[in-house]
Amino acid sequence: MKQWFRNLFGNAPRLTEQQLVRLETWRTIPPPPMAVSVNKMRCVVVDVETSGLNLMKDRLISIGAISLINGQISLSDSFYIVLQQPNASHKDNILLHGIGGAAQIEGVPPIDALLNFLDFLGKDPLVAFHVVFDQTMIRNAISQYLGMSFKHPWVDVAYIMPALNPNLAGNLRTLDDWNGHYNIQNDARHNALADALVTAQLFQVALAQARKKNITEFSGLMDLEKSQSWLNSQSSYKMH
Repeated sequence: MKQWFRNLFGNAPRLTEQQLVRLETWRTIPPPPMAVSVNKMRCVVVDVETSGLNLMKDRLISIGAISLINGQISLSDSFYIVLQQPNASHKDNILLHGIGGAAQIEGVPPIDALLNFLDFLGKDPLVAFHVVFDQTMIRNAISQYLGMSFKHPWVDVAYIMPALNPNLAGNLRTLDDWNGHYNIQNDARHNALADALVTAQLFQVALAQARKKNITEFSGLMDLEKSQSWLNSQSSYKMH
């Protein structure tokens, strides 16, 4: 689609021809089947840092991601980027994630940063802890800067772990809770790449537990997540 045509729609992002080619090349990548054992595929564990927790108003600041290839964490296949910000986030926010004002303002221009992320991701499925936040922030940024609706398969470790460990679900809720229980160390909490790495380690725990229940395919994990989400919604409904 020509850039002049896209710009007729008001605030459409202004991509160069080269950027448009990169985006269209990513679009043409065929998605892998989900009914495949996680031990025979690549999936990408992701975490983000933002200017705050408001899904509608706050901005995506950084993305950290690391791949699991055939069930094994691949440290050499990782990704980290800081998106260039129009202005630095609040001081309290900077103290949380450690990305200083200069680093934010001097980051990678958002269009290129997000294209770099898509190049790293390909069409492989995504994994996160509390998917809704990461997914929404990434979707919002891709919509704003690339003019594209980002529809992608995700699985949420925050639902899978309680589904596999119902006896622990009442006491373990946060990523820190679960990691503490399984002695997974994180020396750089709220760094997107460090958080992605410990989420990947927790996901490996989930994969080992799921195999004992004969759940090996990524689609099976997605079904497990949906079942737990439904149970949570029923429990919430009964409480009200």
